[in-house]
Amino acid sequence: MSLSENKLSDPRCFVALDLPTVAEAEAMVEKLGDAVDSYKIGLQLLPIGGVEFGQRLKTMGKHVFYDFKFHDIGATVEKATRSIAGLNADLLTVHARPDVMRSAVRGRGDAPLKILGVTVLTSLDQEALKAIGYNDNAESLVMRRVEQALDAGIDGVVSSPLEAAAIRAVVPDSFLVVTPGVRPKGADAGDQKRIATPSSALQAGATHLVIGRPITQAPDPRAAALAIAKEMRGV
Repeated sequence: MSLSENKLSDPRCFVALDLPTVAEAEAMVEKLGDAVDSYKIGLQLLPIGGVEFGQRLKTMGKHVFYDFKFHDIGATVEKATRSIAGLNADLLTVHARPDVMRSAVRGRGDAPLKILGVTVLTSLDQEALKAIGYNDNAESLVMRRVEQALDAGIDGVVSSPLEAAAIRAVVPDSFLVVTPGVRPKGADAGDQKRIATPSSALQAGATHLVIGRPITQAPDPRAAALAIAKEMRGV
């Protein structure tokens, strides 16, 4: 997924279409036009036609990221990944548990689908991690899961921008570091705890960014997407 010939957009930016209906997502894509090349479809849309919508985006020449976050027994993850691998998607998430990641690799087979391991959700801070039973801080837990992701043979991880530099220091250049929790300077953080600006995330070592509400809830989504793409191209 290299930079396209379209100089307005930057395909490293996946716009999260976390909207109530496919119709609203389609309207947003139309509004954004050539300002955006890449889209993430997550759990809000996937059960109500999101996969089929992703296939329509592919016919438009867009990059498609299915954010399923698979987390189940190995056989189920393997079969589910095999199903997605036949859909010509670009990225798929699974939880960064060793057996889950290895199963996803088996299910992917020779398909070009890139598999990402979700390390620690960007909505979790140290207090939240402690409450669910983790004594590690966020970075330590992320780094342990990065090591497991490398051992499993997947293509990259999802982490907050705050861990991107530490990850980049220990992984191959080809390893993807995809960061949600990205907010332009002055934007509302919402429910995200571990965040950074687009340029600082890229400078830290992120390969791709996931940005939702700062674009989709902006008064002018196209202008917001163009501003973010311009900032990214400067890095």
